[in-house]
Amino acid sequence: MTQAAAFTELASVLAESRNAPFDFAVVDEAQDLSVSHLRFFAALGGERPNALFFAGDLGQRIFQQPFSWKSVGVDVRGRSRTLRVSYRASHQIRRQADRLLGPEITDVDGNAEDRSDTVSVFNGPPPQIRVVPTESDEINAVAGWLAEQAHDGTAPHELGVFVRSEGQLARAEAAVAAAGLLCKVLDQHVEATGGHVSVSTMHLAKGLEFRAVAVMACDDEMLPFQERIESVGDDADLQEVYDTERHLLYVACTRARDGLFVSGVNPASEFLDDLSSHTVTA
Repeated sequence: MTQAAAFTELASVLAESRNAPFDFAVVDEAQDLSVSHLRFFAALGGERPNALFFAGDLGQRIFQQPFSWKSVGVDVRGRSRTLRVSYRASHQIRRQADRLLGPEITDVDGNAEDRSDTVSVFNGPPPQIRVVPTESDEINAVAGWLAEQAHDGTAPHELGVFVRSEGQLARAEAAVAAAGLLCKVLDQHVEATGGHVSVSTMHLAKGLEFRAVAVMACDDEMLPFQERIESVGDDADLQEVYDTERHLLYVACTRARDGLFVSGVNPASEFLDDLSSHTVTA
């Protein structure tokens, strides 16, 4: 039985039950719920008022195609609000990352999330964005930045290096090694190791947090990922690919609390132009 089938079956059982197993449910990372997940929660809440509480960020939706919550039985129109204070990323990192998404994000049901007046509770150095001629130049640039972070007192386990695909992990590992540091490539268990810099794909970066993060290999045809673009069949699907690829970069950048370094090899990803109007080309 697939996960989707399991949740669909559970929803049917709950709908026929007289007694709900829980009075209330709090659901985090709600932007990544699938149709079957949401049907399960709709059945869990029944028609009881305020039985369900969802928290999520549309800007971090990277796993699921958008769909109408209302059609599945969960209508949050007029009952939602946007949280305005960021406690995780510095003002400089949050402001720069938000350029990838625009001032407002809207879901399928028309709920709008205005991000223009979001604030952070602390400041930090401005993110660095570098576009260099070769992969070797990028490895050296990232290595220099990582070494500087370590020299300034950031422990190895407080450093993260992210790339778009597994095929680019070797570049990240080479940068960490050139900085004189040890690294651990994260797997599905996503467990950092003391004394090691965490290296992973952007998808596995979800939910993690580091003092400083380097996002590497933001090259043309790598972000957005060319294989995904070539697999789509119509303009609507193509737009969804571009949106989720933007969200991936946004997720990777916002894993950083204090320091952020974003790099790519020329020609770099078009998203770097959106990320900053102050991109430095070496």
